[in-house]
Amino acid sequence: MTDALPSVTAVVATRHRPQELRRAIRAILGQDYDAPIGCVVVFDGTEPEDLSDVAPTAMDRALTVIRNDRTPGLAGARNAGAARGVGDLIAFCDDDDEWRPGKLRTQAELMARSGAAVAAGAIEVVYGDRRVVRGHGADEVTLADLLRSRTTALHPSTVVVTREAFLGSIGEVDEAIPGSYGEDYEWLLRAAAHGPIAVVREPVATVHWGASFFADRWRTIADAIRYLLRAHPELAGDRRNLARLQGRVAFAHAALGERAEAWRWAWRSIRTRPLERRPYLALVVSLGLASASTVQERANRAGRGV
Repeated sequence: MTDALPSVTAVVATRHRPQELRRAIRAILGQDYDAPIGCVVVFDGTEPEDLSDVAPTAMDRALTVIRNDRTPGLAGARNAGAARGVGDLIAFCDDDDEWRPGKLRTQAELMARSGAAVAAGAIEVVYGDRRVVRGHGADEVTLADLLRSRTTALHPSTVVVTREAFLGSIGEVDEAIPGSYGEDYEWLLRAAAHGPIAVVREPVATVHWGASFFADRWRTIADAIRYLLRAHPELAGDRRNLARLQGRVAFAHAALGERAEAWRWAWRSIRTRPLERRPYLALVVSLGLASASTVQERANRAGRGV
């Protein structure tokens, strides 16, 4: 990169969120950023809408609307949008989130200073009337960090990557993951293997929880985590993170009413790390002592997931 700020392609995959989508687009096109920004909106599984009401007026801003012509789902939609972009950097934003005004400038400058191919940042999670800031607490995230934990500071709505790395050494988003669940974590593991991910410690995006596409798609969640464990056997090297993933599979089976599978995966998680809370939550749900939705709602109010 030179001293001039690089051009950016912002990719927004969307489905059935017209008002939230417009909020996201306005935040992208309204960035305090002295370089071209192109926003590519990818309609996944639905017909593209007319977004002329949020069309940019500035000469260095552009809005493109396309249909997902890749694998149906978030992974394919993100790849389709990235392929249409021409920016030096590719950035992602979920359709129900919004960037802070200085997000791109702060991250582009950080990437220039550090030489990192990927940057992310802290987020402010909004759930109902609660707001919780989630960050990493360090200036970079390494592969070792990600093998220990799915770092919330690397939320997909904060990720920026050089076009060269996304289409080359790191690669696109894996479209084979069941239902595209956890596709961001899988991609981040590959990104961190390429080199440390630079992190802005202050929130660069507001993340709205409560209407997740995966909120109750427990079968997809269980299948996707099993896929992730097969694709990245190195995850077994950290007992804490392995127990977390096993516990999530257990919870998904409990939510599906599949007691035998829930108990089997819960026992795996407990054997891996007895202090992991998720297998015990799975057992509570499988015994009918609480519903999966109640447990998830309480976790979300604390700015966390199950």
